[in-house]
Amino acid sequence: MLGIMADMPLDLLFAAAGITLMAGFVKGAVGFAMPMIMISGLGSLFPPEIALAALILPTFIANLIQSLGDGLAVARDVVRRFWIFIVMMLIFLASSAQLVNLIPDQILFLIIGAPVVAFALFQLGGWRLRLDPVNRLRDELTLGGLAGFVGGLSAVWGPPLVAYLVAIDVEKREAIRAQGVIYGLGALALLIAHLESGVLNAATLPLSAAAIPPALAGLWLGSRLHNRMPQATFRRAMLVVLAVAGFNLVRRGLMG
Repeated sequence: MLGIMADMPLDLLFAAAGITLMAGFVKGAVGFAMPMIMISGLGSLFPPEIALAALILPTFIANLIQSLGDGLAVARDVVRRFWIFIVMMLIFLASSAQLVNLIPDQILFLIIGAPVVAFALFQLGGWRLRLDPVNRLRDELTLGGLAGFVGGLSAVWGPPLVAYLVAIDVEKREAIRAQGVIYGLGALALLIAHLESGVLNAATLPLSAAAIPPALAGLWLGSRLHNRMPQATFRRAMLVVLAVAGFNLVRRGLMG
């Protein structure tokens, strides 16, 4: 019943729980970055496919809670507005998820780490992408496909979506709702895809289920902080953490 957890030392499990708690906290405060923090942190403890399996269930549950926070009607409005992005993301996510077991660990670390570093550094440097609404179809096809391709391999599909929402100047609360709904659909697709790929199986499922309580505890704590701390200050600190985590993955990809 414990799967691979049965052979793990207790200190390793506590470290994984701490990383998951922090990831949930950040998501509760700013609405995204949970998979990035988990894959970066857990990737330092486990092989990449185990780290990926561990984050699938808590990511799905956290996004489900966030997506339904304002009710089903609001969630439907988000789907109607961003349906092109969502469809492209789901198609590419389902396809690329089947490649996980075919890609060497070091290459997977680079695929995950490099986009995280680039996103964090560009944002910290003050760069903002600006997109013309006239080209919305092209932009959503491109960024939705990119989000899905990277997400299927690593469960990290946040940076393309966040960059797109910033680029079209979506209001803060609407951006949080959009992230919850789109990430929730992506998390469901990821769950199904990796049941098919074998990443999530009888051995890894207990570890992923065990990550749900610390993730939800972090989500609750982060949500309480959300209205008390200036968003810009906290977001900048989070980007620094993401950049460090991403550099660590790139280091492992380059050096082993």
